[in-house]
Amino acid sequence: MRREGFDGALTMVGEELRAPYDRPPLSKQVLAGDWEPHRSTLRQDTDLQRLRMNLRLGCRATGLDTAGRTVTLADGERLGYDGLIIATGLRPRRLPFGHDLAGVHVLRTLDETLTLRAQLTAGPRVVVIGAGFLGSEIAATTRGLGLDVALVDVEPTPLARQVGTWVGGLVGDMHRDRGVRLCMGRHVTGMTGEDGRVTAVVLDDGTRLPADVVVVAIGSVPATEWLADSGLPLADGVLCDATCRAAPRVYAAGDVANWPHPTAGRRVRLEQRTNATEQAIAAAKNLLSGPAEAVPYAPIPFGWTDQYDTKIQTWGWCPSDARVEIVDGDTHDGDPRAHKFVALYKTDGGRVVGALGWNSARALREYRGHVAQPAAA
Repeated sequence: MRREGFDGALTMVGEELRAPYDRPPLSKQVLAGDWEPHRSTLRQDTDLQRLRMNLRLGCRATGLDTAGRTVTLADGERLGYDGLIIATGLRPRRLPFGHDLAGVHVLRTLDETLTLRAQLTAGPRVVVIGAGFLGSEIAATTRGLGLDVALVDVEPTPLARQVGTWVGGLVGDMHRDRGVRLCMGRHVTGMTGEDGRVTAVVLDDGTRLPADVVVVAIGSVPATEWLADSGLPLADGVLCDATCRAAPRVYAAGDVANWPHPTAGRRVRLEQRTNATEQAIAAAKNLLSGPAEAVPYAPIPFGWTDQYDTKIQTWGWCPSDARVEIVDGDTHDGDPRAHKFVALYKTDGGRVVGALGWNSARALREYRGHVAQPAAA
């Protein structure tokens, strides 16, 4: 907003006490101990000061009055606004059991990461529940520390929902090759504990996985509870129009925003670091320009995951029911560490909806244009 010329009063409210920081390193460099916490900070104090904003850390928003244009904080204070951008992100999904036991963790904040990291120094047996991007990264990081690691998911392969089972199978091979015990297609039915500390994870086939540390990474839900009485349309996030506008003078950005995407041909909500940046810029510009001059937000989604020495990057969408076609490189069957390829994801009609690069960042860029097609093309 400052770059766009806004010179008025600017307030940022955040429930964490820490200055804004980057989340992707939490499950990798920070958890591994390769980075100290300050390296994940997004802006130094001098940069924040240049923004001339009222930074309200440790303040949780609990309510929104769109008619009165006020945001209520947990301590009862009300902040008036002329324009509002909602960027409250996600909260980790939890199991209906086990979270009362010591040693059971979720990982979303820097403080949660540091608490988990401290427990890893004792060399515990680790069970990760959920094999999406976050869970797979945590499994790779903890195994890289030499720990005994088991990875559990209801899907047949890791990353099945994110990139489909074919690439997911390669990811599974990579983890097995590194010594991770995979328990795919299994439901967690309970946890056992002793003296208030977790001792095992119980699966639906009766398997008991010994555990000193359990990380629950079964997805997240948009942090919209505080908006329940706001009158804003809520359904898997804050429902916005194509310009990220949810109500007069109210916009949303990042993981919490749900909007109609013209390329996808449907409403989407993207949980990606790149989208959080790009959508924040779009929402700020559209808020300042007003509805008459607002521009629809239509990015080609970009995401990545780093696991061991492998980088997987995606453009667009990689649905599990798409046909996967290798267009560059080779998978070198039998040795997942040697993979280096680009794959396109195609619908039954042959339309390219996504592209994936496995250790092929440069080659993948050449295929970005293949997924920049309108849904009706």
